[in-house]
Amino acid sequence: MQNDSWIKDKTCLITGANTGIGKETTRQIADMGAKVTMVCRNQEKGEKAQQEIIQTTNNKNVEFLLCDLASLNDVKRFSEEFLTNHSNLHVLINNAGVFSMKRTTTYDGYESTFAVNYLAHFYLTRLLLLLLKKSSHSRIINLSSDIHKFYKIKLKDPMLEKKYNGQQAYSNSKTAMILFTYKLVRELKESEVTVNAVNPGHVETQMTTVGLPKWFTKVRDSIVRHQTPEEGARTSSYVASSDDLRNITGKYFYNCEERRSGKITYDITKQDFLWDLSERLIERIIGKEN
Repeated sequence: MQNDSWIKDKTCLITGANTGIGKETTRQIADMGAKVTMVCRNQEKGEKAQQEIIQTTNNKNVEFLLCDLASLNDVKRFSEEFLTNHSNLHVLINNAGVFSMKRTTTYDGYESTFAVNYLAHFYLTRLLLLLLKKSSHSRIINLSSDIHKFYKIKLKDPMLEKKYNGQQAYSNSKTAMILFTYKLVRELKESEVTVNAVNPGHVETQMTTVGLPKWFTKVRDSIVRHQTPEEGARTSSYVASSDDLRNITGKYFYNCEERRSGKITYDITKQDFLWDLSERLIERIIGKEN
């Protein structure tokens, strides 16, 4: 176990932590001595991953909690449970993601990719924000993807009700995560909470191999090196743990380096529009909250 990082003994929460990049990120920050809460939607898979990570890192401070991000009410339930049982939260990694070539909807009636990848994380972050502020210095890390540079986000039809395309839906959600990142930086400018976006690179998972257009696959494979989940997790782990990033906020990281995200993500008008839209979508399901 590596015990020389800022993240040692810090409380960290990561969504989608039982598989792929999320699992490897959990393993890496647990190996640095962090106290990690794994948030997963499947009890059996979550507990199995938890035990494996405890055994491989020799870190017993790894807990598993159940939450289905496809339900905003369950996000609320989970957040209340977490806030009741934890007095600190130093790192929030919004990692979980889904992808589908067929349009499906959540329990709330929202398009699944946008709802799970982005909207649930927007709501989760909002619910945990006071604890993050209290635990300063703290960090929020939002997982995105370079696919956001290939498709223009459809903010007037984020649920793609008019015409659905799986890659467009995934891109919408990942562009939204960056717009959210930059807007949240402005909202938190008086706090000691940093917010950054991470592109893990092209990692061979089902989300990155199923149903891709031939042109996109050809371009991607010519310029992007395929990575293992372990390699893909390194940037999230770096942004979560590096001593050098204590005051770095509002950045987009790839391969443990700052990069430029797509031009549209820096548009303040679009950042504000998405924030207001997200509030309305949540209020429609949860009701007005103080």
